[in-house]
Amino acid sequence: MAFFVMQRFLVFGALLSTGLCSLISDKFSGRIVGGVDTTIEQHPYQISLWLVEEQVHFCGGSLISENFVLSATHCLLGFEPFDLRVRLGSTNSTNGGLLVEVAAIKTHSGFSVITAMNDIGLLKLAKPVAQTNSIRYIELADAVPATGTPAVVSGWGIKCSLCFRTPVILQAVDVNIVQREDCASSTYKYGDQIRESMVCAYALKKDACSGDSGGPLVAEGKLVGVVSWSEGCAKKDYPGVYASVPELRQWISSAITELSSEEALRVSYL
Repeated sequence: MAFFVMQRFLVFGALLSTGLCSLISDKFSGRIVGGVDTTIEQHPYQISLWLVEEQVHFCGGSLISENFVLSATHCLLGFEPFDLRVRLGSTNSTNGGLLVEVAAIKTHSGFSVITAMNDIGLLKLAKPVAQTNSIRYIELADAVPATGTPAVVSGWGIKCSLCFRTPVILQAVDVNIVQREDCASSTYKYGDQIRESMVCAYALKKDACSGDSGGPLVAEGKLVGVVSWSEGCAKKDYPGVYASVPELRQWISSAITELSSEEALRVSYL
């Protein structure tokens, strides 16, 4: 996996540097394959992460409180808060809803480009966001549901491995949870590539596989995973792989506390 992950990550970085985000390639990307058009009201926790200079959507995320968005570390590395905006409350990734500035970014220090472990990151919004019918906070899962539990992935990622343009309308696809132990078993082909901080989801010819990275995997109404990587896209015997929210909850809580404390300290010195 190491070469494939590194190759995909480097392609991702190179395309960002040249402003060609619509052409983001394979491994560290997520694209909805086999999905259908949906609305933000069906997935009101979904956000679109925007590059300010290029004015394009490039990753997804989930609104988990009035101030915080959960995404993938590989989406956030190398960026400053002023580089990014968060669009909330819109089915359309290019307009509508709220476009909010980012106050702070926290990436996981244990993230590995080689193994894709700990691929989770946090953004603090520059202002609190109130809930509406198209903007809702999603609860974090305490445990990974059983293998086979129905789940849904949403985002604006490209629709096939050879597609180059991201859809404007939000997409969603139904998949099934595959617990880490099952994903690493002989049932599938990843083996020991699946690590403790990961969870999988699978459905034949369906996947989050560029543009969906950082987006939500939701089961039983709770956020179970963050779109991270896959071997190809919607490839037989290769589930989509996600950062496991239950496994990483302690880091999430600590990151929220840290960023909240930094804001309190900043205000106290004004």
